[in-house]
Amino acid sequence: MPRTAQKVDELAEEGESMTDALSAVLAVADEAGTVTWGDVSDDLTSGQWGRLIEMGLLVDASGNGFVLEDPEGIREALDEAEPAEDDGETDTSWSKWDKLAGLGVVALMLGYSMQSIRGTIGTILDVALGPLNSIAPFYVVVMVLAMLTGLWSTILRDNLMNMDVMGDYQQQQKDLKERRKKAKERGDEEALDRIQDEQMEMMSENAGMFKEQFRPMVWIMLLTIPIFLWLYWMVFDVTVAAGSVAMVLPLIGEVPTWTTGVLGPIQLWLVWYFVCSMSFTQIMQKALNVQTSPTG
Repeated sequence: MPRTAQKVDELAEEGESMTDALSAVLAVADEAGTVTWGDVSDDLTSGQWGRLIEMGLLVDASGNGFVLEDPEGIREALDEAEPAEDDGETDTSWSKWDKLAGLGVVALMLGYSMQSIRGTIGTILDVALGPLNSIAPFYVVVMVLAMLTGLWSTILRDNLMNMDVMGDYQQQQKDLKERRKKAKERGDEEALDRIQDEQMEMMSENAGMFKEQFRPMVWIMLLTIPIFLWLYWMVFDVTVAAGSVAMVLPLIGEVPTWTTGVLGPIQLWLVWYFVCSMSFTQIMQKALNVQTSPTG
């Protein structure tokens, strides 16, 4: 019984769907004694069926189907098990606000190719950023804005990206890979077919993982694109620091204008912004202890 209870508890940790699958198999076994895939195919997936066999809860009955290893122990363990709650809807779904933010980002991106949109956004933001630009060198202004966008992106990633969901998905892929390797080693073609079915089912989750990763990026771009457009407007339309030395860089020396290419065709203002942004983002992630990679 203790061993059976441990197996059922492991299933419960995988979610309520697994304990429901075991309950469905138990109900058929109580009536018929043996269970075949055809008896329960309407109530559970092939992946769940394979998982029950793999854990040893279902045992081959010498070609006459399968029997439960310890029906009474399973029944008692199911009564005591506390299945994990599924958070499917909150894991990867987008709210209406997320979708509106996405539409806003698409509209703002038109500013890169349309001077009228860029000029409008630049003029509006200049009300707030103009005073800073008037009292500080432009490279300091860029540094301050990079710090602001770095803080914004760090906070959003911490609050909007569910690393636990992504970690669970990666762990499932890892487990499937290990199970496939073991099935190949023992030449179990039936197990390989079941694992293949599970892999096909998991492919549909790829879209959800992509949405989970892209969701915070939408809100990050909602702030960074207008700021980036203001910088673009200042450099090309207002021509900031015209006729003076923009910066002095290590190994490069004096750079006369912000539109001078310093890394091939990449201009000074772009290089300086991205260097500052990446540096401040890394510092803030460490300072705020923000997790940026999924854990299994």
